[in-house]
Amino acid sequence: MNVNMKLKRRLIALISLLISAYTLFLYSKSRNSQLFGTILSSVKTNDKIVALTFDDGPNSLYTDSILAILDSADIKATFYLVGKEIESHPEELRKIISHGHEIGNHSYSHTRMILKSYGFIEDEIEHTNSLIRKSGYSAEITFRPPYGKKLFLLPYILMRKKIRTIMWNIEPDSIDSLASDAGRMTKYVEQTIEPGSILLMHVWPESRTHSRAALLPIIQVLKEKQYKFVTVSQLLSANQK
Repeated sequence: MNVNMKLKRRLIALISLLISAYTLFLYSKSRNSQLFGTILSSVKTNDKIVALTFDDGPNSLYTDSILAILDSADIKATFYLVGKEIESHPEELRKIISHGHEIGNHSYSHTRMILKSYGFIEDEIEHTNSLIRKSGYSAEITFRPPYGKKLFLLPYILMRKKIRTIMWNIEPDSIDSLASDAGRMTKYVEQTIEPGSILLMHVWPESRTHSRAALLPIIQVLKEKQYKFVTVSQLLSANQK
């Protein structure tokens, strides 16, 4: 075999490897598909319902203000919380529960659970679930992968534990052109909302000033469009009808 043929084969192998790696990367962040278990980013329904969800937290800086906005609008949301933050702020979790909101698991360390061991992933799930249960929460706990990333092992473990994976289909504060303008985020949600949507917002970090400012306007504009806010579990029930 001459040198040119060897180089050609190596190049083809390299290209194939790169294509495979890119395909896995795209699959890892898919909001609608995984190899094992249940994954949902929205549900199919004719009812004008939407699930408002929050990732990360809790912290002692903004829990009260977020709950006050939700109380004033008379709506319930779903909070996907991080275990280590629950350990640091257990009272904030109890406040959220006492206000009647739904709690989900967003891992313990908020680490991308790709290329991690079975034991590491299982501990991330179980440790956080245990912290949630210790706060008196007894309803189903669904799971949202940190950064929305998953490949094979995480979905497999969740399936074995009968835990459903919940993603989202609208995330206004993760779009660079919108994230620094509450008005633009509100308009985007108004234009993209559809029955059965799962809306994700990040309101815990201090840097998310514009997200917190957009929360009430988004709620108001969706109410004007006759949308009803439900929890993730209520949305899942609608999907089963």
